[in-house]
Amino acid sequence: MTLWFASGNAHKKTELAAILSGHSIKIPAEEGILDFNPPETGKTFLDNALIKAQALYRILNEPVIADDSGLSVDALEGRPGIYSSRYGADAGKPLSDSARNALLLQELADTPLRSARFICAMVVLLTEDRFFAVQETLEGEILREARGLSGFGYDPIFSIPTLGRTVAELSAAQKNRISHRGKAGNRLAALLSAGSFDAP
Repeated sequence: MTLWFASGNAHKKTELAAILSGHSIKIPAEEGILDFNPPETGKTFLDNALIKAQALYRILNEPVIADDSGLSVDALEGRPGIYSSRYGADAGKPLSDSARNALLLQELADTPLRSARFICAMVVLLTEDRFFAVQETLEGEILREARGLSGFGYDPIFSIPTLGRTVAELSAAQKNRISHRGKAGNRLAALLSAGSFDAP
């Protein structure tokens, strides 16, 4: 099955293609849609995933998969949350991953409460009104300094206590098995395998 991924994030596409192996994943740029960037005005991760999916579906009229994900830090009352990719934006211009991580560590300072979770809402939109949605998390804690060279985003400062490693210290295969996006994608993959996405 061919699924259009409503994102311009090449890192996410690579992860999703590995998770949904056997299915063809394409992004808007591969159809010449170079400025796909719908406003994420929702109040939840699911809201924003649906906004992105519906925006691309209206252009292509083909099945679309979309996700919205981010980091929720308990000591910051859930921030940065749905604003994770825009956290600390300077005059509307996004910060680099390393700059966002540094800002987060600075804001937390020596706060002893370091618990946090990655959250991913993922949807497959089959028609304007028919979709499947899942939401998953990866529990962990925020370190006081970055570790690891793999992954992207907040991966280098997000540690998984049961493994004693940050997400950036995992291989791509290991990350896809346990991550919020991996778990959400695998649940949708199971639905695909079961034929749940067949036409009604």
